[in-house]
Amino acid sequence: MSELSVGKLDDDLEKRLGEELDAFNAAATGDPEEDSFAIQVTEDDGELIGGLTAYTWGSLCTVDLLWVREDRRQDGWGRRMLRAAELEAHKRGCDWVTVSTYSFQAPDFYLRYGYQETGRTPGVPGGHEEIHLIKRLGPDGTSADS
Repeated sequence: MSELSVGKLDDDLEKRLGEELDAFNAAATGDPEEDSFAIQVTEDDGELIGGLTAYTWGSLCTVDLLWVREDRRQDGWGRRMLRAAELEAHKRGCDWVTVSTYSFQAPDFYLRYGYQETGRTPGVPGGHEEIHLIKRLGPDGTSADS
């Protein structure tokens, strides 16, 4: 008899679901699995200034997380990490980069660097929205619009 259960996140279940979906996606698209990468910025003493995580899949790169420590947010590290991610995406054969942010986070940051809004998801606590953005990379990894 079949059974449906709801409970805490199960690491084994999450791993199995990921494997099954990766196999399905690869079969449907002809593209291999995702390949993740990370970028970090540290002080000379090793203290974290900021970081970025992303993954590539076929010609698409998705920036998953980008964070810069509050006291270093005016030093250009966000821009430099985003640019490094775009160049890494280009090296991996990507010509599109996507990212999602919240309306209270950094939508203007991404718009300033050539990203275009593709949609919004309402319902974020506090009356905010999740904002989805995309950027097309040019043949040298820079913005296709530049």
